[in-house]
Amino acid sequence: MITLGIETSCDETAVAVVEDTFGLRVNLIARQEHLHERYGGVVPEVAARAHVESLNPLLERALYETGLGFRDLDGVAVTVGPGLVGALLVGMAAAKSVSLAAGIPLVGVNHLEGHIWANFLEHGEPEPPYVALVVSGGHTMIVHLPEVHRHEVLGQTLDDAAGEAFDKVARLLGLGFPGGPALDALAKEGDPRAIRFPRAMADSGDLDFSMSGLKTAVLRYLRDERAAGRDVALADVAASFQEAIVDVQVSKTIAAATDRGVGTVLLGGGVVANTRLRERMREAGEAAGLAVLFPSLDLCTDNAAMIATVGAARLARGERSSLDIAADPNLRLPA
Repeated sequence: MITLGIETSCDETAVAVVEDTFGLRVNLIARQEHLHERYGGVVPEVAARAHVESLNPLLERALYETGLGFRDLDGVAVTVGPGLVGALLVGMAAAKSVSLAAGIPLVGVNHLEGHIWANFLEHGEPEPPYVALVVSGGHTMIVHLPEVHRHEVLGQTLDDAAGEAFDKVARLLGLGFPGGPALDALAKEGDPRAIRFPRAMADSGDLDFSMSGLKTAVLRYLRDERAAGRDVALADVAASFQEAIVDVQVSKTIAAATDRGVGTVLLGGGVVANTRLRERMREAGEAAGLAVLFPSLDLCTDNAAMIATVGAARLARGERSSLDIAADPNLRLPA
């Protein structure tokens, strides 16, 4: 079975083709950082227009590189949410057109489920139960997966997502956009114990997160140090801020896995590219007797391979979406 995947939920235009669910044939991404850098963040209208310009050339290239035509496809999967509604609509319009013109089934995919399934492209077919930490620019949550395609959200951020916090603090440090990779690189030069930033909700007794207070603590620290005429070691600030986020995410994820009695923890989302998070989670998993899996870097960020994989699995189960399916910018994981 050959499945085409389309992903346009935010600022990456992505097209992929998978064979028999986990056989990745091609995975193409057109990035937009250069368009949004001047604004310090993603501008929805700019993102949507860039998707319109990039999507058809990517579709043509994907088919060319695989030697396929639209009539060779057995299904098309597309992100229907969550995400920026204008961006989502571009990908959905293309997917519906392919479905109608080629006479193949359409299936809508949840973007967050895609991040979880990125693991299975590299580590094999799912064998639940799992606990998954999904951390991206718009989401931070811990999810229990008792069965394939079943999700129980155990905890999530009450304000900023981790990726959003990284970008905002990177801007305070003058690192530009996107801030996550730049802050990660700077933090490697600093001391994570130099500044004791707050571990928000570390002892809350639940699995929820909060990032806004930590962001404010960094802002106040920088303001106070500069007002006192002291030089600020930006690398120490970056490392200490990063450690504060990672501490809480690791401890709560391991606690959730232990409480649910699972043997494997999955990581998914763009923030999983953070080297300190990967390192700390691996160490904590080993200490707790848990396997910790995460995708390679090119499958952490938004991509269509993960969407095609989820879509192929759902098509194989007989699931179909109608051509009038709507974009849902606040779509929840299927329970």
